[in-house]
Amino acid sequence: MTLSTTEEENEMINKKMFENQCNIEIELWVVCPPGWRMFGCNCYLVSNESNKWRKGQKDCRNRGAHLVVVDSTEEQTFLSGLTEERTYLWIGLSDSAVEGEWKWVSGSPLTLRYTRAQQPDNGGDSGGLGEEDCAHITTGTNSSNWNDLSCNTNLQWICESGHIME
Repeated sequence: MTLSTTEEENEMINKKMFENQCNIEIELWVVCPPGWRMFGCNCYLVSNESNKWRKGQKDCRNRGAHLVVVDSTEEQTFLSGLTEERTYLWIGLSDSAVEGEWKWVSGSPLTLRYTRAQQPDNGGDSGGLGEEDCAHITTGTNSSNWNDLSCNTNLQWICESGHIME
């Protein structure tokens, strides 16, 4: 039995092989582990479980990653579409150190904002919500979909990582 493929079939095979990879430098490729999704040169994972913001942060660290840091409009659009249904997911943004001074888990200050109208409001007039020092994104909606919430609320989260393979 002889195996042969057409040029079109070879192109399709090559495209499939490399669709989840990102060339960073010569002979270095970013490859996402099973279950993770690639955008740009980073890998993203939506957790299967729900828990507090700090537990999400710890889970991401245990995976060699961090809660997602949104660096561009394109990344925000990608994250907004991670799920078709409306889902609330922790992101790596908090003002728990200084109220009103939002920082990413990387330590960098907030420069791009995709908050819903009148957000963040630290609980506003809703009463009973307590301090709202951690941010979440609502997927399956438009790109102005961040909100602050009590860090003790149980939500799923998004981990972000770049896995380099030689």
